[in-house]
This record gives sequence, C-alpha cells and structure tokens, in this order.
Amino acid sequence: MRQPAVFFGHGSPMNALGGPYADAWRALGKEVGKPRGVVMISAHWETRGLGVTAQEQPETIHDFGGFPPELHAMQYPAPGSPSLAGRVAELTGAQATTQWGLDHGTWSVLAHVWPAADVPIVQLSLDRTLDARGHYELAKALRPLRDEGVLIAGSGDFVHNLRTWKRAGGEPYDWAADFNEAVKRAFVAGDHEALIDWVNLAEQAQLSVPTDEHYLPLLYVAAQQASDEAVSFFNDVIEGGSISMTGVRIG
Repeated sequence: MRQPAVFFGHGSPMNALGGPYADAWRALGKEVGKPRGVVMISAHWETRGLGVTAQEQPETIHDFGGFPPELHAMQYPAPGSPSLAGRVAELTGAQATTQWGLDHGTWSVLAHVWPAADVPIVQLSLDRTLDARGHYELAKALRPLRDEGVLIAGSGDFVHNLRTWKRAGGEPYDWAADFNEAVKRAFVAGDHEALIDWVNLAEQAQLSVPTDEHYLPLLYVAAQQASDEAVSFFNDVIEGGSISMTGVRIG
C-alpha cells in the first residue's frame, strides 16, 4: 500500500514535551498506521554532499541549548535501518554514514507520531551544494519508496524568522500569513514550480524565509505529489508572528 508523504512544521524543540501540535501529530500517526520505515529530511542536518544515516541504532541528538533538563534528557530510541539506508543510497547516490543520528527536527515530532519508537527511521541530509530545483529533482528519486511501504517526511517550517518572533505570542505578521497561504495554494494547485521559485511566491517572501534550511524539506514532500493525489493541512497556525507550524499531508 502506498504510504503518504508528510511535511511537519516542527517549531520549538519544546513541542517534544507535548501540547496541541503534538496532539495533531499523534492523531496523524494513528491514521497513517505503521509504515515499514521513514526517510526524514530535517532542516537540522546540512552537509556538503549527500548523506544518509545507516546505523542500527541512531543516537538521539540534542542539537540545541538553554532548554529544560527534561528536554535534554529525552530519548527517542527508534531503530535505524541499514537496508533502507542502502536503498536510499541506491536511488539517490547518498553516502551512508554513522556520523549523525536523529536530530530534534526528527525526534521531537516522531516521538508523538510513533511514541513506541518502533518504526525504523533514516535521515537524508540537506546537500548544501544544491539549489532549490536541485533538491526537488533529487527528491523525485525517492518516489518508488512510497510503494515499498516507506513514508517520506520533511521537517522544517514554511515561515521561520526567529529575529521577528514574538515571545509573548500575538497575531501573525501580514507577510508571514501571506507566504503561508501562498505555499498552501501552490500545494492545492499542484504548482511545484511556484514552490521551487519560492522567492517569487509572495511579496516579502524573504522575510518568511531569511535562510532556506527550514523551507527546503518542504520540496522533498512536494516532489512526491502525483497529479491525482489529495493534499491536506494540519497544525495550520503561525506562532509568535513568524514561525509557521503548518503541516502538509500528501496522499
């Protein structure tokens, strides 16, 4: 059975400890069931050249600072899958590595989607030698995996501007709301060219995407979308004015 492709707006690592976004991730996990494995592209693993995690038991990486001790102590002991890593390497030319594990873009979300930590996870890095179109074209190579029982996932944020984020919360900035809606419209229309050319997707797009590492995982999910596939959204909220929590499900 073909597995969906899912983009998670992961926001703060604190979401690992629970809350309304985590509730939606848990509901998604119940709906999707248990895939044979997951290939995750996270905003938090950037490399020169393409890497894929290949160990039997990936480390839970706490790639952040200044958060409560219970967050730093949290573990997500999901297994890896050397065989799935090998298949990803075969499809994409990625180099297998044991020098990375599961970063917070992955485990803070998946700890709620599959709380039993019983689904094998491999991470595919963001190769910084590629431009947006290069990432999209690379992502097409992952398409056969969905028919092999593997869920393709991306983790980042449509809108991710920490400099303008309001700690006390508040309404989204107009530019953030405009960009968030433009991304959603492009998905509904299947307009992947608009998603690739994100700088021209909305006015002041670069305020929403001042650096692109949180946006690029979205293209890996867009590349999985067939013309007849339904698209839906969850956690469609902009937090603190300029961090989008919006998730996308294809299929």
